[in-house]
Amino acid sequence: MRVPSRAGGPAPSLRSSGPPRPPRRGRFGVHLFLSAVSLVFLAPLLLAVLASLRPYEETAERGYFSFPEKLSFDHYREAYTASGMGEHFTNTLIVAVPAVLVTLFLAAFTAFAVARLDLRGGVALLVFLTAGNLLPPQVLVTPLYVLFLHVDLPWWMSDSMSLYDSYWAVILVNIGFQVGFCVFVLANFMRTLPKEVLEAAIVDGAGVWTRFWRITLPLCRPALAALATLEFTWIYNDFLWALIFISDPGKLPVTSSLNNLRGQFFTDHNLLAAGSVLVALPTILVFLLLQRHFVAGLTLGSGKG
Repeated sequence: MRVPSRAGGPAPSLRSSGPPRPPRRGRFGVHLFLSAVSLVFLAPLLLAVLASLRPYEETAERGYFSFPEKLSFDHYREAYTASGMGEHFTNTLIVAVPAVLVTLFLAAFTAFAVARLDLRGGVALLVFLTAGNLLPPQVLVTPLYVLFLHVDLPWWMSDSMSLYDSYWAVILVNIGFQVGFCVFVLANFMRTLPKEVLEAAIVDGAGVWTRFWRITLPLCRPALAALATLEFTWIYNDFLWALIFISDPGKLPVTSSLNNLRGQFFTDHNLLAAGSVLVALPTILVFLLLQRHFVAGLTLGSGKG
């Protein structure tokens, strides 16, 4: 649409000038590249799912990279019952859920003090907590093992009467190793929050607890959701600490149940694949439930200068 100008010449177009769109061919190339990368990362999972649905005799005869003739869920039922996965799932939740909640709670407190209270030595504390993540966990295996053997607990906290061979040992170790990373992420996120909000709360007479619990934490919900997803995945998949600090097979987490599917002289890899898929399902479910907040937490600050 054109409007005649006063001088009689052609008038400029009234179409809104938005940001230039990328060429259609370029967008197609980007989508094709991202699809190819996604398939590369999903290929092992898809192969494991396919192998878990096929009989071992068929894959032994025709190979894993062949078109299946028969698919069934028999391996999933056998993997769940033969490995005692239900009990081990409960053990994992007993460790993972409190560890994630306590880690985020302590990290949020520390990050708020470092980022919003002008704590003296706050930067040094943040550097100290972050540097702790650079220490290899294997270095602390022997000192922690000896320490936990000498820490006594009452009978109602541990049937072994000590910190060793109890859920508390694995929970405390995971909290100690994960809280530094969470403080680093939350402190940097809290610094991006507008100072005017907290200043207005101070003028209205809000105390430290009110500013933390009712103002700062709700604004940190995307970051907390992203950290909760990552922390649950990391603690859920942990195998080292439970193997070292727990001797009772009935207390081991679900990652150890896969060892029960390995025979002394023969291992059915299709059965093992079914067990691996069952073990991975909770982490996939958590990611799907928190996907929107997780993606929002990853893209925080991407639009800031």
